Amino acid sequence: MTTLIYWFRNDLRLADNPAFTLACKNATRLLPIVCQDPQANADTRWGFCRVGVHRQHFHAAALADLHAQLAGRGSALLVLPGKAQHALAALARQIGASGVMCEAIAAPEEQAEVAELTAALSQHGIAVDAVWQSSMFEPAGLPFPLERLPDMFTGFRQAIEKAGVLPRAPLPAPAAIPPLPDLAPSRDGPDGALELPLEMVDARSSFPYWLPAFSGGERAAAAHIGRYFERKLAHTYKATRNGLSGIDYSSKFSPWLATGALSARTACAALHRFESDHGANDGSYWLWFELLWRDHFRFLHIKYGARLYRARGLADASASPPRHHVKSFQRWCAGETGEPIVDAGMRELAATGYLSNRLRQIVASYLIHDLACDWRAGAAWFEAQLIDYDPYSNQGNWLYIAGRGTDPRGGRRFNLHKQAQEYDPDGHYRTLWSQP
Repeated sequence: MTTLIYWFRNDLRLADNPAFTLACKNATRLLPIVCQDPQANADTRWGFCRVGVHRQHFHAAALADLHAQLAGRGSALLVLPGKAQHALAALARQIGASGVMCEAIAAPEEQAEVAELTAALSQHGIAVDAVWQSSMFEPAGLPFPLERLPDMFTGFRQAIEKAGVLPRAPLPAPAAIPPLPDLAPSRDGPDGALELPLEMVDARSSFPYWLPAFSGGERAAAAHIGRYFERKLAHTYKATRNGLSGIDYSSKFSPWLATGALSARTACAALHRFESDHGANDGSYWLWFELLWRDHFRFLHIKYGARLYRARGLADASASPPRHHVKSFQRWCAGETGEPIVDAGMRELAATGYLSNRLRQIVASYLIHDLACDWRAGAAWFEAQLIDYDPYSNQGNWLYIAGRGTDPRGGRRFNLHKQAQEYDPDGHYRTLWSQP
């Protein structure tokens, strides 16, 4: 009898989850769990809670869907309160587990979680196996060793495309899930998707996650990606991707990718099937381009680790520390800067937990280069608000705008008037979000 615990992290799915598939293969008894540490949502150093209400609701829906899928296969999802190093370690000893399996995440806090759990369990002879699986490409499948990863995205993309390598095919969900351990705690799974208060439902949202079609969870993700390609929206993606509002201007894959309800390989495979059936063009290529960007940010984390989280980022020691003006930052968060395009974007973010990629760049540039605020405060606000928050892409994009990442051009400062004229020429977006 081999009893294993599977710890779900940012991989809230059954299909194309190599670590979970391996756990199912190796275990005769398997206990799927998720850890929820109440302290993880304590106030940040910037004065607000780390996970806002929109992220909480979307994540709760993803957990509810995962639990329902597991229950339909004779298993369950145990919600374990507390830090993994304490709660999970105690549970492993309680049920006589020989090992814990989970997804590897190459961000400092998430790496520390695994290291602390490993230390707590090693003295009891219980192994922890963290498996890398969040990128399209596996590190061993890249045409270069990770220590020689091109720092610039263009070099990375060109090396991938020149080598002609493709991601492996996504795995199906396990055919069978081992039964729960006899000693597993008797406890209900997630409470289900939290009911959203009526005042939080905003018809202006570009990602109305309170509707079934946009709910968190693997089944909603699969349905969405099917509809997206059936409607042939990939062919117009490049032309519309800089839109500011609406459902169809962008793929909207990112919220499900962020929670792991959708794997990048599954999205890539669907894209390649679409191109095989309907032909490729600049639009469909640009979806591939964006999935590659996502991978690049992940591999940069493996290469540089905690250096990406320093105040100076990857800049040398002579770089001046970020400045910060608390009141300016607070006005930015509240959408009260006096700049219509910035305020509109910040109001949408606070009201819906979503913001277009173009507006993310605009408001980030304004915070850093016009308000002279610390880029880390902006990154933390996005972490709290965005339902598609992903540590790799969030950190990578803020470093890019601040000029403290791998881009040698020294940051990005956007001309607000030019941006508004180009992307909101009739003022529709600014009028739409002129009020909270």
